[in-house]
Parts: sequence; C-alpha cells; structure tokens
Amino acid sequence: MRVSVIGGGRVDEATYERARAVGRCCGERGYTVVCGGYGGVMEAACRGARAAGGDTVGILKGTDPDAANDSVDTPVVTGMGNGRNVLVVLNGDAVIAVDGATGTLSELALALDDGLPVAGLDTHDLSEFDGFEAVDSPEAAVESVERRW
Repeated sequence: MRVSVIGGGRVDEATYERARAVGRCCGERGYTVVCGGYGGVMEAACRGARAAGGDTVGILKGTDPDAANDSVDTPVVTGMGNGRNVLVVLNGDAVIAVDGATGTLSELALALDDGLPVAGLDTHDLSEFDGFEAVDSPEAAVESVERRW
C-alpha cells in the first residue's frame, strides 16, 4: 500500500514526533510513504518510514530534486506549486493527515472527493464526511486506513 502522509511544513516537536511515528508504522508494514517532500510532517514521516525500512516518495512543488528532504528516496519534481497537492493525494491508496493548515485542508478534500480512506491525527475535523476518521495516535491512524483500504 502507498500511504500519502500530509500535514504542516513547519510543526512543533510533538507534532514532528507523531508524524515520524506514522512513518515508522507505515515502514514497518512495508508501505510506501508519499508526501510533499519538504519539511515538517513530510520530513518526519519520511524519516520514520526509512528508519523502519520503508520507501518514500516526495512530490515537490518545484523543479529541483535536491530540494527534497534527506529522507526522500524518490523525489518527483513537478513545477506545479501547490497544484502538486493533487499528485500527492492521488499517488496514495489512503491518506493520513497530521496537523496542517489550508494546504492540508485542500488535500483532505481531494482525498475524500476521490473516495480514499482518510485518517486525521490532530488535524481538521471532517468527521461529518464519509471516508474520514479522526484518530488519537499514529498507530490508530495507520490501522484506520489499513482496515478501510
């Protein structure tokens, strides 16, 4: 399974650690983490996944593959700016959101519109929408999308 992990590009230490744990859980299960490829939640999820032996894909806003965080195995340049959010979401079989602002909100909407299972950990509460499940831990986030995949 490919899991798109989305969230804030600048986060506090506690959020970073939750995102790293999400990545680790994905990596331990042999899942590929897909993300936006930069810092914050994206870096943390990639770091956790790689440490657990998982693969990572970073779908970048710009055209420089070297702009990806150091834990991205496969950088994909797009030159699309925030338009790349569509590619981040659609390259996953499921989505886990950790924290995030308006960019994350746009990705959540895209994922739900496409019928993907979505787990939210300390992010926008979209529980009124089919496909979204609020969770309280990194492990529960991975189990949520795994169960509904």
